[in-house]
Amino acid sequence: MQSNPSWSHIIRIADLPARKSTPFELVPGDKASQAIAAELDLIGLKKLRFSGELAPLGKDDWRLTAHLGATVTQPCIVTLAPVATRIDEDVSRTFVSELPEFHAGSEVEMPEDETVEPLTASIDLGALMVEALALALPLYPRAEGAHLSQAIFTEPGAEPLSDEEARPFAGLKALRDKLGKGKD
Repeated sequence: MQSNPSWSHIIRIADLPARKSTPFELVPGDKASQAIAAELDLIGLKKLRFSGELAPLGKDDWRLTAHLGATVTQPCIVTLAPVATRIDEDVSRTFVSELPEFHAGSEVEMPEDETVEPLTASIDLGALMVEALALALPLYPRAEGAHLSQAIFTEPGAEPLSDEEARPFAGLKALRDKLGKGKD
């Protein structure tokens, strides 16, 4: 995810105390929330808050533990009506100074912990907040009572196919039924 000045909040690792946790709290204003909503194709975004701490982990690594809270409004996948959802997610990342190097064409075993990231000179908490929000969004928001009925599409003048007829063995079933009628 690319950093955007409207929601970027960069922490330089060299500026952090090496022996104690550093708390943070990000609460984007209206303009930044609108920019984030536009980036994530949301109808609305309210009460966005990302708070937690960065703590040293060993000599060179860092651990981020945080909580993300937001109220998002997305279009219903069936009716396109606005659907509001409250998101409350715990977020954790481990920034490590030494990850195994990846060379194109070579095999690399993926770590079991998908929250591990390479440590760089700085961490963009704003980009992490937006990434965590994007991952927490409902994939298929649905308005209450909205349901998908059967839709039939075809060219003008052609007979539409039902779901049953479009199945792979529907033609064989029709052939079997046709051949079976001749035996009576």
